Amino acid sequence: MEKSNFVDQIRIFTRTGHGGAGSKHFMRTKYNAEAGPDGGDGGRGAHIILRGNKNLWTLLHLRYYKNVLAEDGRPGDKSNRTGRDGEDIIIEVPLGTVARDAETENQEVEILEHGQTVVWLRGGRGGLGNAQFATPTNQVPEYAQPGEPGVEGWKVLELKVLADVGLVGFPNAGKSTLLSVVSAAKPKIANYAFTTLTPQLGIVDVRGTQSFCMADLPGIIEGAAEGKGLGHRFLRHIERNPVLLMVLPADSNDIRAEYQILRNELEQYNPDLLDKKFIIAISKSDMLDDELKADIQKELPENIPYVFISSVSQMGLTALKDMLWLALQDSNA
Repeated sequence: MEKSNFVDQIRIFTRTGHGGAGSKHFMRTKYNAEAGPDGGDGGRGAHIILRGNKNLWTLLHLRYYKNVLAEDGRPGDKSNRTGRDGEDIIIEVPLGTVARDAETENQEVEILEHGQTVVWLRGGRGGLGNAQFATPTNQVPEYAQPGEPGVEGWKVLELKVLADVGLVGFPNAGKSTLLSVVSAAKPKIANYAFTTLTPQLGIVDVRGTQSFCMADLPGIIEGAAEGKGLGHRFLRHIERNPVLLMVLPADSNDIRAEYQILRNELEQYNPDLLDKKFIIAISKSDMLDDELKADIQKELPENIPYVFISSVSQMGLTALKDMLWLALQDSNA
């Protein structure tokens, strides 16, 4: 059920409304069959609009919404009556949604705030009626404009989770257990790779006065930047996180190599990810004595703060939350 209930990307066909044609009509009176042009303008074709909704966490509600076809504008009418505009289609999306063109992959819209409303795709303009073309030298124009066509094409809506801190690490590194201990989130936890198939969010309390949002994301494997494992589906979510917490298990065969693989995958996917704030948490540290901790410290990079933690015994968790909170303040500054 976890996989089917979280949808973070959909592909849809969109078509905005065509503009209504302008009217070519002449006023008729009792004494003059052609008293002058009075053709009205055509109505605008309907737009397709995106609106942010903080109560949505997934694109699941759009899974079967494969064709979005907006209404055409109505043609103009006599007596200078303008045709009715097409009724706009408003698509509610979760915060963090990006709209792209499926062919060019160019980003077109980004929704980050609740209530943010953006005209994503515009409908065609209505054509001018013949009354608009009347001049002193051309008092009976016998032409009107057709409406502009709408736009159509395949589009992609993609969700990137909005969270303050993203957990980065190999599968089974202890990320889900950590989130379950420091927040009220209840991610699936088991002793095998890829237990987490979808992002899990939790609110972490800091000394009872402050809080931040932490995301447990599917684990990285070597080659993730090239699409292996959960690949890009995982990596795109961490683009939103200002602080990344690298979780390295104390029982790793080679902590330095594991750290370097994680760093390389982030760099290959998007070099800008390396500009974020990093903190390293050595998980499962309750099994370490002072000598083993000293050996691990020698393997860690010098320029990144680290802390030894244990989700089971809750060792180092208060220090970790303090470090994350300070990193967030620095990032915001």
